[in-house]
Amino acid sequence: MLMSSKFSGASNNEPLQVLKQFTNARIALGQAGTSLPIKANLDFQLAHALARDAVSIPLDFDTLAEQLSVCHATIQLQSQVASHPEYLQRPDLGRLLNAESIQRLQILQVKVDQPDIIIIVADGLSSKAIANHAPALLHKLIAELHKADYTIAPVCLVKYARVAIGDPIGEICNARMSVLLIGERPGLSSPDSMGIYFTYQPRSGKIDAQRNCISNIHSQGLNYQVAVDKLMYLINEASRLKFSGVQLKDNTESDKVLRHHARHSNFLLE
Repeated sequence: MLMSSKFSGASNNEPLQVLKQFTNARIALGQAGTSLPIKANLDFQLAHALARDAVSIPLDFDTLAEQLSVCHATIQLQSQVASHPEYLQRPDLGRLLNAESIQRLQILQVKVDQPDIIIIVADGLSSKAIANHAPALLHKLIAELHKADYTIAPVCLVKYARVAIGDPIGEICNARMSVLLIGERPGLSSPDSMGIYFTYQPRSGKIDAQRNCISNIHSQGLNYQVAVDKLMYLINEASRLKFSGVQLKDNTESDKVLRHHARHSNFLLE
């Protein structure tokens, strides 16, 4: 049968209605003739507009630097991308620093020798994600890093950046590990989702399999404390094992709970 008897009261005509409480996905929207109801149609148009705005509205890096100044020093950098249209069309340039940014980092490296952690904040494909979530998460993260006696370089705020920009930044600063926060590609139910990418010994030429990703950080997704707990676990384990990526498994309690629910969720469609 389509639905488990555990869900009593569901209409036989619309068995998916009961699933709406578990997901923001657009299911069981109803019908108006051969079209969607007006409300569902308007909701879709609004979500689409919010997703477009998340991609196109530039991140206010000055405000972000001011918000972070209460907990840590920052430095503003830029990739080799010169404009937003070029950022969307040339992801390769978003992985490389421009000449001025390289010079700034080289000066910084003289002042801060071999930090344990370098934190990079990149606008990515959702400026809204960084504006909404990066300051609060970084306040928690930096406090935890200090508590664990990790040395931290100034936070790098990078305009028009892709994930791999963390590799040349980490290499120039000779950092043991890099943590990169970036706005994820917006979806129609989460236009402000932020991701974290962690790399042990960031160096140019690293591949994605050598990183760990913590994604879907937003108000209806992963909360800040859980994300910080997961990241601190990865940092501590990478320090011990001397690697990151697919070989470094997330064995935090929250991840075990998520995997348990995933294994036992099949009864919904039995």
